[in-house]
Amino acid sequence: MTEGPNVLDDGLLAPWLEENIPGFDELHEIKKFDTGQSNPTYLIVAESGKYVLRAKPPGELLKSAHQVDREFRVMNALSSTPVPVPNVIALCEAEESPFGRMFFVMDYLDGRIFWDPALHELVGEEANQIRGDIYDSMNAALAGLHDVDVNAVGLSDFGVPGHYYERQLGRWTKQYASSEVERIEDIHTLVNWLAINMPADDGKVSLVHGDFRLDNVIFSKDSAQISGIIDWELATLGHPLADLAYQCMQWRLPHQGVFRGLGGIDRKALGLPEEQYYVDAYCKRRGLETIENWEFYLAFSFFRLAAILQGVYKRSLDGNASNPELAANYGSAVPLLGQMAVAIISEPESHYFGA
Repeated sequence: MTEGPNVLDDGLLAPWLEENIPGFDELHEIKKFDTGQSNPTYLIVAESGKYVLRAKPPGELLKSAHQVDREFRVMNALSSTPVPVPNVIALCEAEESPFGRMFFVMDYLDGRIFWDPALHELVGEEANQIRGDIYDSMNAALAGLHDVDVNAVGLSDFGVPGHYYERQLGRWTKQYASSEVERIEDIHTLVNWLAINMPADDGKVSLVHGDFRLDNVIFSKDSAQISGIIDWELATLGHPLADLAYQCMQWRLPHQGVFRGLGGIDRKALGLPEEQYYVDAYCKRRGLETIENWEFYLAFSFFRLAAILQGVYKRSLDGNASNPELAANYGSAVPLLGQMAVAIISEPESHYFGA
């Protein structure tokens, strides 16, 4: 079998799995998941059960991107906490990899992933209640994550504490610039505004997921209980409101094109919480009275997502995207993100909590 961005040579991989995965027996199949843009992810089917393999993509990569070793480390650390994560089994460095790229293997969770934030696939008399319960489970999990004692779980060095947004703006500005194909004025306007209007550091530090959204959560097959939070590539020590604002973009993004947001959806009719209710629930769980500078946190989240999608789009042009067709479509999404963010910073009061 020819090894490439979407194919792994089972003849090379099987010996490594047998040697490094306890109890592994008789590889049957390696199948790449169609979803996911950053790190190629594969289902490993063997006589001994199912596993998941996450690898770095091939080709030239941005220095701070695709750090699957960080994913492995954070999930391993969280296994001792109430935060639900898959059990990670083994990490393979690039130098020892049978296909030349770093990867790790974790348990396969047999649950449900919802790709539509409106949860239209849920039907029946209890569908509205279940939708609300699903969002409440996510809210509780996010608050629980931000309450984790990073010193107790051995992650005190997982990032630089303090001045999170200053460092993040610098990082994503550089990464956006390295991936920029053509100038988008709204993005440049946004970057300048963020630099000028950055709030003073308030000293709050927590472990942040970095990409906390519905489709990065695996739910139980028959309930709203979370079986595991996945895709920890962007996790770091940072400001807890980064995760909250990033997820709250979902209430503003359209439910069309490459986006599957809640914008334009009759949320009340579906039993879905409003943004303010969701934020209030999070604040209550974490003992927060209010959130100041909400427009900054939202605007930054839009820019960060724009930088991520621009990077995926650039990889599609370079021929290194995990899902080339979808990656190419992300190019048209970046200007819309810039436009929406500029609208928020132009009239912040009218956009508070998605008004």
